[in-house]
Amino acid sequence: MKGFGAIVLCGSLLLPAMAQAEISDGKVRIGVLNDMSGPYAESTGKGSVEAVRIAIDEVGGRVAGKPIELISADHQNKPDIAASIANKWIDVEQVDVIVDVPNSAAALAVQDITRRKNRVLLVSGGGTAQLTGTACSPTTAQWTYDTYALSQVMGVSGVKRLGASWYFLTVDYAFGHALEADLSAVLKANGGKVAGAVRHPLNTPDFSSYLLQAQSSRANVVALANAGADTATAIKQAQEFGLPQSGQTMASLLMFPTDIQALGLNAAQGLVYPDGWFADRDAESQAFAKAYLARTGKMPSMIQVGAYSAVRHYLRAIETTGSDEAIGAIAAMRKEPVNDAFAKGGQLRVDGRMVHDMYLMQVKSQAESKGPWDQSKVLATIPAEQAFRPLDAGGCPLAK
Repeated sequence: MKGFGAIVLCGSLLLPAMAQAEISDGKVRIGVLNDMSGPYAESTGKGSVEAVRIAIDEVGGRVAGKPIELISADHQNKPDIAASIANKWIDVEQVDVIVDVPNSAAALAVQDITRRKNRVLLVSGGGTAQLTGTACSPTTAQWTYDTYALSQVMGVSGVKRLGASWYFLTVDYAFGHALEADLSAVLKANGGKVAGAVRHPLNTPDFSSYLLQAQSSRANVVALANAGADTATAIKQAQEFGLPQSGQTMASLLMFPTDIQALGLNAAQGLVYPDGWFADRDAESQAFAKAYLARTGKMPSMIQVGAYSAVRHYLRAIETTGSDEAIGAIAAMRKEPVNDAFAKGGQLRVDGRMVHDMYLMQVKSQAESKGPWDQSKVLATIPAEQAFRPLDAGGCPLAK
């Protein structure tokens, strides 16, 4: 087992004692764990692996004089499978850091393991804000977004821009539940109301019964508290049922470039959604998008760019400290701001939340678009301190 440290129980947190100032077993091994074949495969999947590979290539495949190895696996959106892979990776394959982990239930299961076994977890795909709340860990960094930030971006301006009455179509697991609860609170705080909600299974092929309930609610906005293939399917079928034509606005709470590409601008135009990254932010973000597009033929999602950024910052911390011990690596990551293709002036907090600006986006019309991946425009930039939950409000014991 890599590293060492007496394990001390402190509330729900297990804190290793001291960092070991060396690269354990002579290499740094990175494991990308995500959905390779299900509804989140396009926004995470092999694309996240390629994004991490870009980060490794940028440092020449070595850090602190030691080689970097990359492996990946499909957790199939099942927490038990994710936990099994994480345990094997750590105990048998000597993985130092696990990256991405979409599906909040899977991310929480893996976080429990990495906390107990003193390994770094860099979450880019998992969205529940619980990861940096009551379940926070000294070896976790949640990098890209969370349900609190998505809700703030959409809820604060959504009532004014889209209407006061909202109905939820919510995916039935931890991520969807958290997103519905967080956004409902923000809507009510800004003068909106929740007309109702219905929950659907993950990877649903038929939304007809759910959409009919949303339609009958007569809510101004039908909010999709889901992601990936579920979002795309719901929007396509909403068009067929005539929800937009009858005056109801479709609002996605998590939308990715490949989703918009699959839908086409005619179906998706005008759709409003929150995002943590956009390719035209500056020259650095444009360069990353160009390099990723050349490798994959697709535009990266914020999750994939976030995976790149988190690993790049992690490798920089190891280079600085000369050690891959988990708590020490995370502590070193907190000392430097995040300035790269993903974020400018980002900061990793003690609760594990990396805070950065977020964006309210809108899908362009065909007339506005200048090319196949020129899909969306920025309606508003939400500063980091407004987008993310205050450090003292999440219930993380590390913040005390």
